[in-house]
Amino acid sequence: MAERHSTASSSSDRQNIWVAVLVTIIVNGLVTFLIFADGINKDIGFDLTILPMMNAIFNSFTTVFLLMALFFILRKNIKMHRRFIYAAFSSTSLFLVTYLTYHSLAESTSYGGSGFLAGVYYFILITHIILAAVIVPLAILSFLRGIKYQVEKHRKIARWTMPLWLYVSITGVLVYLMISPYY
Repeated sequence: MAERHSTASSSSDRQNIWVAVLVTIIVNGLVTFLIFADGINKDIGFDLTILPMMNAIFNSFTTVFLLMALFFILRKNIKMHRRFIYAAFSSTSLFLVTYLTYHSLAESTSYGGSGFLAGVYYFILITHIILAAVIVPLAILSFLRGIKYQVEKHRKIARWTMPLWLYVSITGVLVYLMISPYY
């Protein structure tokens, strides 16, 4: 009986990993393509510059939701932890939609600052981009293991996922605040 459960659990985790890998390839592939491709830069009758602000708002919501999820899991309130994780995934998904929409339609915006602030901006931006790519599979795997009650496996990866996801959501807001004067 224990062997069957172990095999089923192992099979389920392999499936989780494949889902995480597939979604990561799709999301990171789309983002990479859009970063290197110029947007169509066509007047669509809508001010696209509102989308980066919406991205920052969604990232802010994600930060708050993750902090609340952390607060509740530290108090062993799994029900509320799950609700806030669902909310964090929802706001991150909305961010992704507005991010992809903006970068598919608009030309890239360059940071116009110089000196020390430019160094700070590019450090934040580069670490944000790298960790945003890394967080995709970690967040998906943590989420899938959590909803399937693979508690030990979930805890093991969530220890890395939570701080990295928080960093990405916070630095996303900082990047917006620093580049927003140049839109």
